[in-house]
Order: sequence, then C-alpha cells, then structure tokens
Amino acid sequence: MAEGEEALPSSWEKDLEEALEEGGCDLETVRNIIQGRPLPADLRAKVWKIALNVVGKGDSLASWDGCLDLPEQSIIHKDCQELIEQLSVPEEEKSVLLLDIESVTTFYCKSRNVKYSSCLGWIHLLKPLVHLRIPRSDLYNCFYAIMNKYIPRDCFQKGRPFHLFRLLLQYHEPELCSFLDTKKMTPDSYALNWLGSLFSYYCSAEVTQAIWDGYLQQADPFFIYFLMLIILVNAKDVILTQESDSREEMIRFLETSPASLDIEDIEDLFSLAQYYSSKTPASFRKNNHSLFGSSLLGLKDDDTDLSQALCLAISVSEILQANQQQGEGVRFFVVDCRPAEQYNAGHLSTAFHLDSDLMLQNPSEFAQSVKSLLEAQKQSIESGSIASGEHLCFMGSGREEEDMYMNMVLAHFLQKNKEYVSIAKGGFMALQQHLADINVEGPENGYGHWIASTSGSRSSINSSVDGDSPNGSSDGKGVKSLVNKMTVALKTKSVNVKEKVISFIENTSTPVDRMSFNLPWPDRASMERHVSSSDRLGKPYRGVKPVFSIGDEEEYDTDEIDSSSMSDDDRKEVVNIHTWINKPDVKHHFPCNEVKENGHMFRSHLLVTATHMYCLREIPSRRGLAYIQSRQALNSVVKITSKKKHPELITFKYGNSSTSGIEILAVER
Repeated sequence: MAEGEEALPSSWEKDLEEALEEGGCDLETVRNIIQGRPLPADLRAKVWKIALNVVGKGDSLASWDGCLDLPEQSIIHKDCQELIEQLSVPEEEKSVLLLDIESVTTFYCKSRNVKYSSCLGWIHLLKPLVHLRIPRSDLYNCFYAIMNKYIPRDCFQKGRPFHLFRLLLQYHEPELCSFLDTKKMTPDSYALNWLGSLFSYYCSAEVTQAIWDGYLQQADPFFIYFLMLIILVNAKDVILTQESDSREEMIRFLETSPASLDIEDIEDLFSLAQYYSSKTPASFRKNNHSLFGSSLLGLKDDDTDLSQALCLAISVSEILQANQQQGEGVRFFVVDCRPAEQYNAGHLSTAFHLDSDLMLQNPSEFAQSVKSLLEAQKQSIESGSIASGEHLCFMGSGREEEDMYMNMVLAHFLQKNKEYVSIAKGGFMALQQHLADINVEGPENGYGHWIASTSGSRSSINSSVDGDSPNGSSDGKGVKSLVNKMTVALKTKSVNVKEKVISFIENTSTPVDRMSFNLPWPDRASMERHVSSSDRLGKPYRGVKPVFSIGDEEEYDTDEIDSSSMSDDDRKEVVNIHTWINKPDVKHHFPCNEVKENGHMFRSHLLVTATHMYCLREIPSRRGLAYIQSRQALNSVVKITSKKKHPELITFKYGNSSTSGIEILAVER
C-alpha cells in the first residue's frame, strides 16, 4: 500500500455497515457478519447498543428533575471529574460531558435506591461507554444494561460470585487453586476489580474495547469467568514459582496482571476461554443463573452456600443427558459412593461403585479401589462406552449424614489435584425424583432404562463383596465382613468414651459440630460419681425421647440443623492447648477430630468441666494454639448418639428439652 493511502473497508465491514444502516438488525445478524474479527471503531457504538438491547429505548432521564443532591454527591462529582481528566476531550466539551456522567451516576443511584461508593467501580464501567461519544440517554441505557446483565449480585468482598469463581478454578486447575488457598489468596482479594469493571479498571482503553467487543457479542454474562480463568492460568507458572514472595506482593501481581494484555492477545484470550467453557458442565451456569439480572425470582439462597461447597455441583438431569450425546462435550464418569447394600438395591446403570466407608475402615483396600476406578475410567474412555467421561462426578445418597464419608472421598481426590471433580446435586434421591418426574410415557422410558440392581452380584469395585443382599441381611460375609474388621474394637472404645461423657451430664440437658475420635482413648480415671435413678437433682424427663443412644441414628434426626454458620476464625478466641488441658476444672480431655458436613476434618480437643464442654480446634500454622470452636453448657445436651456401623463417630446435639419434645439448636460431631 502506498504511503498515505487509506485502507478501504473490507467486504464484511461494508456488509456490517449496510446492515446497521438499514435498521432492525439483531445481534445474531451482527455476529454472523463479524465472526470474531476486530470491530471497526466507527461502528462500535451501534453494535454495542444492539448487543445491550437498548436500540430504540427512550430517555429514562427525561422526567427527572436533574437535582444532583445525594448525600454522597461530592464524591460522585470528584470521581466523575477524575474520569474526565483521563479522557482526551476538548476543553469546551468537558463541562457538558462531566454533567452527563454525573447525571447518569446520580440518577442510577436514585432510581435503584443504591448508595454510591467509589469502590463500586462504576466510573471504570462508564469509561469505555464515554469513549463512544453517545448522547446522555444512550449512555444511561447502556450503563443500566451492563449493570443489570453483566455485573453479578454481591460483587463485593466475600461475595457469592467469587466463591463461584474459586469452584471453577478448582474444577479446571486444582493445583493452582490449592496453592492460592494455602496462601489465603481468595478470588475477591485479586479479582474484585476484574469482575466489577469487566477489566476496564486495569486494561488500556483499546484493550478494554476489544474485550467488550467480544464479550457483549457473546451475550453470556458467565463468559467473564472464563476470561478471568485464562488470565489466572496464564500467570500460573509465575505464581507457583513466587512462593517466597509475601501474600501482599502476590496479590498485587495477580490484581494488575490484566494490565499486561495487548490488543494482539485478545483473540487467543477468547479462544482459550471458549475451550475452557466447552469443558465446563452446564450446571455451572444453570445452578447460578440468579447471580445476574434484575429479577428477584430464585434468590431464596438457592439452597447452597457456595462458600461451604466442596466442589461444583452437577444436576442429575445434566448427568443423564450428557452421556447420551454424541461427539464433543462434557461427559461424566459417575462414581456411586453409597454403601454396597444401597448400591446393590438400585443404582444408575452407568455408575461405578466406590464404597466410601472403606476410606476409614480399610484404607489399603480403598487405595486399591481408587486405582481400579481410574483404570476403569481410562478404559471406558478408550472404548467409547456410554459410561465413559473424563469428568468425575461423585454421587451419594442425598442424605447429609450418610454422605459425610463420600465428602471425605471427594476431599481425597481434590487433595490429589484431580481435575474435573464434581458432585451430583441431591444424590441418588434427586436422581430417583427426577426419573419419576420425567416418566410420563410409560415404564420403558423411566426407571427400567436408567436404574440397575446388582443384588447378589459382585461389586463393580471390590471383588470381596460377594453375596450381599439389598437389605444387608448377609451372614457376616461380603461388605459386612469388611466392616466387622474395624468395628468390634471401635464399638468398645467409643462406648467407653460416651459413658465417660454421659456419666458427667446424665441429669443435665446442650449446638453440635462433629467429632470423630482418635483411638486409642487416653486412659483416664473413672468419674468420682455417677448419677443414679434415685437422684432428684432435676425433674426427670417423662415421655421425652432418649438422650443417649447407639443406633442407626435415623429416629429423631429429622429436626437436626446445620451448625456450619459458626463465626469466622478471626472472631474466635485463641488459647494455649496445654494450658487449657491442665486447668484444674477440666475433668476429662479427649483428643479428637471435628468432622464437618463437607467431609473436612480438623484436629481438635474435647474438654469437659463440671458445667461445660469445650471444643478446641488446633491452628495448623500456630503450633500449640487452638480456637475455641464451641463452648456448650452441659445442661443443654439433649442427645448423644453414634451409629452401630460407625461407633467412632459421635454426635452431640444441643437444645431445649421439655415434655412437649426436643428443640435442636446445634449439632457437633
């Protein structure tokens, strides 16, 4: 091309210009013409307005009185002025533009009843829009549309969007996620301004426009998560080699990493993001759709607290559909972690059995089972089996107490940095309910097609479980023989410990985390005094459910509540373990493990005084110190239970007991 010769528009650019001029052009038409190519600057405003669906929208500010009188107006004015100074705007236009930006911000606050704060990052969202040089009405409509569709709810410190991003990172890059976890570098510490400004906070104007060109054309608000993921993955090697750097230095490095993006990087950024998106289950979006949009429907806490989630949850409908599809896409290798008798009674026909109880009862056999599982997964993929899939999805019963051991198995795979690990949402109960719901055309399309029974057959994972019956009534062979290897001694030990606690609090009545006690127990002298039936220290509980029991723990458990809402560690009292154990009022001390619902176990100490029971959780990074995890009055203990099958797992329930029944207020295990 000769010097000074202007580049002529290409044919697709002419097609795009004509389509935009004709009017009535929709986003699909625009996408088909552009096909991921760089967007001409002079057509950007029209394309963005189509992508944001604001073409033809009226002037929302027309009926507004224009009063700039919010309590935080001085802050808004200052931030808007700073934005103007960053723009290459002729001096004579600055005052008009400043008024437009301040009006848009103020009206949005008033109409949405939101209090303005500089940390919200709205100014950075407005910056790319101001570059378009569009009228005030379009500026407001575009800003409103972006806030409504692309900025997630709770986009602040410890907000739900960042817990979700951590789960996505763990799904694809478990090693990197684990490393950041150990450094206590949560996504909100480095990605708050990535998500809150759609990268405009750190990226240059040119790069931001290119990112928004592609992102708005995607019309998928969740796609920002994959762009964030690629930026993090791109920095992975540097992150893992910076272990000697301080946490603050590493956060600063990550936080500013989008600033290094060049315009030439954008095509690769989007290609890689598309790849990771294609390798992510659809449930990632479907289970979290309430994060985006203005509708308040579906905001009833979505029955999951993402901050407590062990891994991504997959809907049973997606599990069934995924392995029926042909070609590319996410496919699941389903691992059924229920006890053998439940699995034999009925299971997903494509599921592989891994008895999670083996993890504690027979670790060597569990290790061999895991090897068999991974080998079976590999072979199924190579053979193209309908049961094949590189994505591991663990399925439990759907009952919290039973699935505790499955959660431990899940944690085991995550600790091994296994990618593509997920859990079936609602477990086997949800699967049964879903099949019942869709079984509208006769049995041939219902349970018979999906559910298999292997009663009396060999387990798919364990060659030593022959002869099991669905109701578990075998004569000690099979799975039960494995259980019996461990439980005889454990029963004796756990009963002794329960008796020690019970003898102390039998005539009193108390919230409950979970205690899995270490064996052997410390040899302590027996209590000085046991409460007898002739004692009259309190009213006997006539007609009240038993406080102490060893059984299957199904009776009276319907009112158990979750105690996972304990206060954060930074609000708990830190104490010296040795000092507390040797306090004169401590009658008994039991080393134990606190077991949470997600399977995580924490080294702990249970201390019993004449009036209270304390749980001290060890602080791994501070040897000899512990948090006071719970402090419960003995007279609030209403139930102490353990299962016949797992007597080493003791559950304490605290609450109020009366002739009208038991009110459970907290649970510890």
